[in-house]
Parts: sequence; C-alpha cells; structure tokens
Amino acid sequence: MNSEWEAVIGLEIHTQLATKSKIFSGAATAYGAEPNTQACAVDLGLPGVLPVLNGDAVRKAVTFGLAIDAEIAPQSVFARKNYFYPDLPKGYQISQFELPIVGKGHLDIDVDGVGKRVGITRAHLEEDAGKSLHEDFHGLTGIDLNRAGTPLLEIVSEPDMRSAREAVVYMRKLHELVRYLGICDGNMQEGSFRCDANVSVRPKGRQEYGTRAEIKNINSFRFVEKAINFEIERQIDILEAGGKIVQETRLYDADKDETRSMRSKEEANDYRYFPDPDLLPVLIEESLKAEIRASLPELPAAKKQRFIGQYGLDGENADTLTSSRELADFYEAVVSASGVEARLCTNWVTGDVLGALNKAGLEIGQCPVSSTRLAGLLQRIADNTISGKIAKQVFDKMWSSEASADDIIQREGLVQISDSGAIEAVIDAIIAANPGQVEQYRSGKDKVFGFFVGQAMKATQGKANPAEVNKMLVEKLGQPSGAE
Repeated sequence: MNSEWEAVIGLEIHTQLATKSKIFSGAATAYGAEPNTQACAVDLGLPGVLPVLNGDAVRKAVTFGLAIDAEIAPQSVFARKNYFYPDLPKGYQISQFELPIVGKGHLDIDVDGVGKRVGITRAHLEEDAGKSLHEDFHGLTGIDLNRAGTPLLEIVSEPDMRSAREAVVYMRKLHELVRYLGICDGNMQEGSFRCDANVSVRPKGRQEYGTRAEIKNINSFRFVEKAINFEIERQIDILEAGGKIVQETRLYDADKDETRSMRSKEEANDYRYFPDPDLLPVLIEESLKAEIRASLPELPAAKKQRFIGQYGLDGENADTLTSSRELADFYEAVVSASGVEARLCTNWVTGDVLGALNKAGLEIGQCPVSSTRLAGLLQRIADNTISGKIAKQVFDKMWSSEASADDIIQREGLVQISDSGAIEAVIDAIIAANPGQVEQYRSGKDKVFGFFVGQAMKATQGKANPAEVNKMLVEKLGQPSGAE
C-alpha cells in the first residue's frame, strides 16, 4: 500500500448460533437438508402466524457479550428491517437496531508480536434470510428457504483496523472465541461464520474517514485478506487519479481476485426500521448474567498464559495448542495420561499429530490416534523402550490401525537395544570394517563421527539406543586430534 495513504477497516461478522431450532420457530437448523424442507410457516411469515423467541439464542448472545467484556442491555428490542428480495418472503428481516442485546466491548489481538485492542461496537440478534441458487436452473434462479429464520449474532467492530493483516488476525481471534464458547461451530464452508468488510482509505494523518465500500459475504480468511487488499488499492488508484469513491456494496470474485459493484450502499433509513409489533422487548436480569458468567469456560488468552506457566511453553507453541478448545483438551489429556515431561508431549502434538492431521485434512476431533493411545507411545519413548525414530514408525502404524503402541512394538520386534554388550559388539565390528574412516576421524575429521552412528543404527535396524551408541563410539574412537 502507498505509504501516503492509510486504510480504515471495520468488520461485520455474521455468526450462526449453534441452536437446534430457529430463532423464532421450532424448525430445524441442521445443515444439508433437501431444499425447502426446513422452512415452516413462521419462517415464511405466512398470515396468522407469530414468532416466538428462542431462549437458547439469547443465552448464547449474552455468553458472547460477557466474554468480550461488553455491556449487556437490560432491555433489547427486535425491529423489522424492510427490504424486498426473492429469498426473504416476508419482505422484512427481524433484526435489532437501536437497542441491541450486546453493546460496546473489545477483543485484544496480537499482530506480529504487537498487541492491539479492537473495539466492538455491538452484537445483535437477527434471523438469516434464505439462499438464491443460480446454478443448474438454465437462466433461472432457485430459492432455498432452509436458512430462513436461522439465528445469527451479527458482531460489528469499530473501524479500528489499518491493514488486511490486522483484519484477518481479528477475524481468526473471533472465530477461535465463538468456538471456545460453544456458541457457533465456525464452519465457514457451510456459512456458519461469514464476514462483511467495510473499507475506506484516507491520507496519512487525517482524522476524517473516507467514503467506505462494503464487501459482502466473504467466507474464508484468505479471501478476506485478498478482498481487502484489492479494495484498498482500487480506492487509492481512484483517488490518486482525481476521482471520488462511491459508497456502495461490492462482491469479491475469488476467480478474478477483484471486487465488483453490487448495488449502491443503503443507509439505515432506507430499511425503514421499526419495532416488531409481534415481539416483546427482551429483558435480561442480573441473575441470568451471573449464571452465564459462572459457566464461562477458560477463555483462549487465559488458557495460553496458563499453558506457558504450567507446561513451560513458549508463546508460539502456546498459541498453537490453545488455537482451539479441542486441541488444548487433547494436549492436556496426553500430558495427564502419559506422565512424561510436557516438552515431549508438546513436540509430538504440535509436530507429528498436527502434521498428520494437516496431511489428511482432518480436525483434532477426528484424530485416529486418541490422546490415551498417544500417551502410551510417549511412555515407551520416555522409558527408552523405543527410540524417537522408531516411535515415528509406531505412530504411523497406530494411525492406520486401532493397535496400541505396546502391541505394535512387541508384534514388530521394535524394542530398543540398550544392552551395552550387544551395542559394543556391533560398534567393534563397524570400527574393524572401516579402518580408513577411523583414521580420518582420529586425524581431525570429526564429521566422520556421523558415519559411524549411521552404520550402528543401520546394523541394528534403528533399534540401538542412540545415546548409548554415541557414548560407546566416543569411548572406542577417542577424541579427534583437531577439528576441520
């Protein structure tokens, strides 16, 4: 970005609340049902039906508000947001306007080691609209109303972010938080967590905001970053050419990596908000807030600090292991069940386990090797039954079967050779067979030492205790006379 300009970014994130039924009806919210099989008369706003508020959606909204230190409104009001679109059969969306359930709060983020606090303006409850489908209809549009009435919590940030990078870090942190709280599954492919980005630019040092464009419905972290970066450059190019930015709604085209105009940006008065006459104000009592506050889980920032103190982790590993509640629970279960030092558990979970999951495209909850089975493997490393190298072979076999580490070690004959007499015999044979290398080592070429280690491990099929091998080679070969 041109150093003379500054970006101003705010995000509106639509979080689908993990309720079993919709926000104003008993229709199911399960993903993947046949089109229009989960939209009832209330969702469609047919004459004579009345909405009934889902209490679980309210609890989840309050849970989020308490987790970001936000003001919880003692009284909030639902309003009708009027607009006409094919996937909104009522002609209005039930949302909240002047009196949202969650007021001002904040989320602390860390961008490349620098802390920053992003303000959250509000979070309000609303119902989702249906979905327009343009594929396979030969020039026509299909309407699926299964999503109509699905409960959403729209989380609106202050315009506090100054780069696409900051916006993505904030969005990831929010995604992590709602999953920790259990209020949203965070599945972006299914539309459970999606983002509208408000982007403007202004000359460096100016306080007044520029004209903003809103980029709608971005459903991946990568696309959010690319869309914002494109939009920043687009606006700078226009302004530097003497043009003006038009306030509008834009869409991001991932195939072309560009944003394009969708429609002029509406203002609040365009929607003709007014209180919904079918819904009473929502009253939140202090007793409910106290009950929910007492049930909050350990939040990511607190868990990270505890992991650093309790397990001796560095910041990077603590970030990784607390990036999801499921992964943090898995790690602690491994530490507890194995009884070995936390460092060994850390290396295996952040390295081998996450590497294998990433390669297989799986989440930690789908890991074929349970925390209990992994703990059994780490115990065998810690008590020198097997070496770390052999452990990787055992882990691969555990990944593709239900066998325990002990079963695989015994079945495959992988027990580490720690008997000094057996190792000595192998090393004596290697030294005798390689007089040239012995002479090189003793004359100062200390790198040849690795040759002998490799030969010993090869001769024992990797089963020799590496520490014992190194120790005995030093005894047999002595110290080199000099180093190259």
